[in-house]
Amino acid sequence: MRKIPLIKPFIPESAKARVCEVLDSGYLTEGPVTRALEEACADYLGVKHAIAVCNCTVGLEVALRALKIGPGDEVIVPDYTYPATADAVRIVGASTVLVDVCPESMLSCKTHIEAAITDKTRAIMPVSIFGNPLPYDGLLELQRQHGFHIIEDAACSFGAKLGDTMVGAWGDIAVFSMHPRKFITTGEGGLITTDNDALAAWMRSYKSFGYTASTERASGGFDMIGTNYKLCNIQAAVGLAQMEMVDELLAKRIELAKRYYRLLGARDDVGLPAIASTGRHSFQSCCIFVDGRDRIMTEMHERGIEVQIGTYALHLQAAFTEDALCRWVSDFSGSTQAFERCLTLPLYHEMSTDDQDYVIANLVDVLEAG
Repeated sequence: MRKIPLIKPFIPESAKARVCEVLDSGYLTEGPVTRALEEACADYLGVKHAIAVCNCTVGLEVALRALKIGPGDEVIVPDYTYPATADAVRIVGASTVLVDVCPESMLSCKTHIEAAITDKTRAIMPVSIFGNPLPYDGLLELQRQHGFHIIEDAACSFGAKLGDTMVGAWGDIAVFSMHPRKFITTGEGGLITTDNDALAAWMRSYKSFGYTASTERASGGFDMIGTNYKLCNIQAAVGLAQMEMVDELLAKRIELAKRYYRLLGARDDVGLPAIASTGRHSFQSCCIFVDGRDRIMTEMHERGIEVQIGTYALHLQAAFTEDALCRWVSDFSGSTQAFERCLTLPLYHEMSTDDQDYVIANLVDVLEAG
């Protein structure tokens, strides 16, 4: 049976060479290669600081701690997201406030967030879901009115932008994932971005045991309690090799995703998520809306084609039952619809149009059989 995976990381030959260079150097922990990856990402995203960490979830935690968010504070999180977004809030001891998403785009919107703001709101953590850029103008307007911080969960959105502004370059802090489902991957890994010098210095220190370099002390020193969330040179070497071809990798994803949309978008039984007309979706996931999504998934898997749900509606998960540390706002109709109808299609750099046509032909066959 022909097999089509959901995702297949693209590891260029140059990545293997870079990894071998690190292994030969004997400097395996975080060091100059990690610094080079941070600099390449900061330059590409147009931000002052990019800070590599061992995964996106701890990156969100570090961002919250840098902003001194903890017990007694509320953080507004979209209900439709991977649990890690809300997990980070609970890990630092703050309360999660779940809000609905726009059913057309699956994104956080100003209206839902505004309805959830209280005098305890210290931050919002909107998610640029699947690589779709957020409508940040409205969110920045709310920030000016209410004074909260914005931490963008940009896990899926490296390379996305709205107008001329890259995702990761508009809030107080943004956090990206470099998990293997992302097209820039380090195996596991995360990247925190900010233009705030003080926040960047604190986060660099915290993720390195609280260490601070000093011109006055040759060995530096430990001026705060921290932990070890570093990204090693071996992992960074893989990401750095991919950054050398980031435009090519991104262009191929967008080309394939648009081809899916063009060939499926005219069907009455397929819905396409809304994308801002001035935005660039980076398509970490290429999603469509279908009725009977779970049946379709099962039948596609039986045909050797790996499709997947989009992500989770948190209010339907036992970990996020409404209680003293998790407040629900809205009926979650948009989130529930996305959870039940969103289907993620295979998309990877080496996917051929023949592979894609095979996916489409089988999907149409399953749709029409239903």
